[in-house]
Amino acid sequence: MMRVFVISLIYILSISSILSSSWVSADEFVRDGKVLELDESNFDKAISTFDYIFVDFYAPWCGHCKHLAPQLDKAASSLFESKDSIVIAKVNADKYTRLASKYEIDGFPTLKIFMHGIPTEYRGPRKANLIVQYLKKFVAPDVSVLDSDSSISRFVEASGTPFPIFIGFGVNESVISDLAIKYKKKAWFSVAKDFSEDMMVLYDFDKTPALIVLHPNYNEQAIFYGPFEDKFLEDFVKQSLFPLVLPISQDSLKTLRDDERKIVVTIVEDETTDKSKELVKVLKAAASANRDLVFGYVGVKQWEDFTESFEVYKKTVLPKMIVWDGDEQYFSVIGSDSISDEDQRSQVTQFLEGYKSGSVIQKRISGPSLMGFIKSLIGIRSMYILVFVIAMIFLILTIGKEEPLRVGTREQASAISEAERRELHSSADKED
Repeated sequence: MMRVFVISLIYILSISSILSSSWVSADEFVRDGKVLELDESNFDKAISTFDYIFVDFYAPWCGHCKHLAPQLDKAASSLFESKDSIVIAKVNADKYTRLASKYEIDGFPTLKIFMHGIPTEYRGPRKANLIVQYLKKFVAPDVSVLDSDSSISRFVEASGTPFPIFIGFGVNESVISDLAIKYKKKAWFSVAKDFSEDMMVLYDFDKTPALIVLHPNYNEQAIFYGPFEDKFLEDFVKQSLFPLVLPISQDSLKTLRDDERKIVVTIVEDETTDKSKELVKVLKAAASANRDLVFGYVGVKQWEDFTESFEVYKKTVLPKMIVWDGDEQYFSVIGSDSISDEDQRSQVTQFLEGYKSGSVIQKRISGPSLMGFIKSLIGIRSMYILVFVIAMIFLILTIGKEEPLRVGTREQASAISEAERRELHSSADKED
C-alpha cells in the first residue's frame, strides 16, 4: 500500500513539474502591456513565438534611445489595450553583440519589425500614437472590403492620419490587390462595395469606377478614373503616396528613399509665415501639373543644416528653388535662382521650364551635415572606426610632444579616449 502511495505521489509530482515547466515557458513572454526585455538566450524564441514583434536595438548610453524609450512604453500599452497581435520588445545591442552583428546593427536606436521571424527595417515615426498607427498596418488586411457608408467612415477614422488612404468605389478588389501588397507599408487600401450618393458628394466624384486617395494630414485628395491598367494605375498610386507639396524633414525624407523622381526643393526663411503658406499654394498648382517630379519645401529656421547643403547662407536671397536628385547632386536653373514676391506663379513656371529645357548648372551638395539624411557612401560603423582611429592618432601625437609620462598618465589617457569614443557614438547616433 505504501509502495502504491509513493509511486502515485512521484507521478503526481512529475506531472506537476511538467505542468509547472510548461506554465513558466508559456509565461516567459507575458503580454501585460509592457516592452519585453530580450537577450541572446530568448531572442530566437521570441521572434518565433510572436507573428509580429517590433524590436528596439538600443544602447544604454545613447541619448536618442533614452528619448525613444517612453514612446515605446506608451505604444506597447496602447497595442495591448486594443488587443492587437503586435508585441514591442527591446535588446541591449551594445551588450549582446552577437545579435547586433547578426542583424547588422550599425547605429542606435535601430528598429526592426519581425513578421513571422523575418526582419524588416522600420523607417516610420517615433511618437507613440504614430508608431501604433504604423504597426497596425502590418496586421491589417491588404485590401479592406467596405460594404456600407458607415464602414467607409469607420475605416477612414481608424486609418488615422500618417498614411494616404486609397478607396476604390466600384473597383474590384483584384484590380488593386497586387499594388496593395506592394505598397502596404506606405498606404491603406480598400474597396467600397455598397455606398450611397452621400459618399459621392463627400468625396467629390461623379462616376464609377473611381479610385480616391486621401491625405488626412494635409487635407488633400485626388481622384483617378482610369484606365485601370497596370502601368497607369501604379503610376497614380506611386505619385499619390505623397501630398502635392511635402514638408521636408528627416522623417519625410525617409519616405522618399524608394522614389526615383527628382525633388523640386523650395527653401524659405520660415515655413510658418503667411508668405510661405501662400507660396506653397502656388507650388501645389505646379505639382498637380508636373507629377513626374516630387515637390517639397523647407524653412531655414526649421532645418538650417539641410538648407546649407544647397549653398543657402545668411546673405542668400530667399525663397530659392533647386532640383535635387535625393542623393549628392542638385541643379540650379539659370536665371531662376530665387523667387520674388511678385507673380510667383509665373516664376515657378519659368523655373520648371528652364529645368526641363536643360538650362541648368549641376552642383554637388556640400558639408558633412547631409550624413543624417542621404545614402552614405560608407557604413556608419566604418565611420565610427575611422573617426576613432584619427582621434587616437591625434592623441598619441599630442602626448608625444609633451613632457614624459608621469605616474597615472597612461591610465588617464586611456580613460579619456574611452570617453571620447562613447561621445563619438552618442553624437553620431543612427537616428540623426
